[in-house]
Formats: sequence, structure tokens, C-alpha cells
Amino acid sequence: MLRNIDLNEISDGNLYTSNDLVRADCGGCRGCSDCCQGMGDSIILDPYDMDQLYRGTGLKPEELLLRAVDLSVVDGIILPHLKMTGKRDCCPFLSGEGRCRIHAFRPGFCRLFPLGRLYEDGSFSYFLQTKECKKTRRSKIRIKKWLGIPDLPRYEDYVCSWHYLLMDLQAHIERAGDESYQKQVSMYVLQNFYLTPYPEEGFYEAFQERYETCKKLFHLA
Repeated sequence: MLRNIDLNEISDGNLYTSNDLVRADCGGCRGCSDCCQGMGDSIILDPYDMDQLYRGTGLKPEELLLRAVDLSVVDGIILPHLKMTGKRDCCPFLSGEGRCRIHAFRPGFCRLFPLGRLYEDGSFSYFLQTKECKKTRRSKIRIKKWLGIPDLPRYEDYVCSWHYLLMDLQAHIERAGDESYQKQVSMYVLQNFYLTPYPEEGFYEAFQERYETCKKLFHLA
């Protein structure tokens, strides 16, 4: 999550929509895999990412957690992230030739890079990170094409819902001030949004049902 950001320090200072052109296209990252290495626990996965990984790899949730995904606490909530592995501390889906083996169903964090999202007033804008990608002479590309996600408006609505739900849950457990309750909420999120499979068709509808149930259960406005 992005808080207290000085855009002039990390970006070109502009905010964008998915219809805007930005200098993000690095020509397929040929000869480079720097952003797939040494990322620690920063590649946080959302429910859509996990669903795509289950389907794309054919792995069950528990298998994915053993092989490629780890858990960490993010602002009080336990969330999954890609697990860096090996001597190079690289993504488990990076090939020996430095190419992404899950490119067609890669996580949203990877799709965005070198873009980021700035959340404000119940929505978000995109911004271009200027100090993260080592590639120079990137060419302009429309953001929606760069992301390559079907039904992007619906995906963006989902991204907003998920982000602000997490913020509400984080505020909720902070007010409660109970460590055991915090763990209970985290396990609920993990089980219901990540480990319980979504239907093959209708991810967004199923997510919305779980979202509304969660809001009611924890009395979130």
C-alpha cells in the first residue's frame, strides 16, 4: 500500500489513467531480469493473482504455498507474496535464461512494473516509477495495453474494492488492539479470499459475494 508518497521523488510527477500513454515498454525485457530478483517479500499477491496462479500452474493452494509463495504480515494482515529463492534470490518462476515462465498469468505487481498505483478518495491513479527499472530508452505504450488484463474496468473496480477492504480491516483490528483477534481476522482473509477456490467462470461475482460477507461479518462501513 502506498502512503505519504512524494511523487516527485519516485516518478515523473504525473498521474495517469489506463487510457494514457507512458514510457513503460521495455521491449519485452530482453536481456534483463533485474526486477525478478532480490525483491524480498514485496511482491504481494491479491486474490485474483492467486486464482490466476492456481489455474495457470495447475497447483493446488497448499502446493503453491510450499513451492512458490510465502506469507508475511502487511499492516497487521497476513498476506501471501512470491517467495524469492536460490543463490540469486530470484522469483521461483524465473527460468535459467532469465525469462518469466508464467508471463501469461503473472501477478498484478509484475504487470504494473514500472508503474505503481496511488490510492486516493476511494479510487486510484497510475504513476510511472522513474528509479526502479534499469532499462533505458523505454518506448511509450498505453497503460491498458501494457497491463494486458481482460475487462480492465471491472478489474480496476475489483482492485479498488480489495485495497480499501484491507484498509478497513487494518483499521478495524487496530481499534480492537487484540493480537489473537488480529490473527483470527487474518486467517479469515487468507482462507476465504485466497485458499477457497473461485469458480472457473465468474471470479468477480464470487469475490463480490465474499467481499460483502466480510464487510457484514466485521461490521465495516
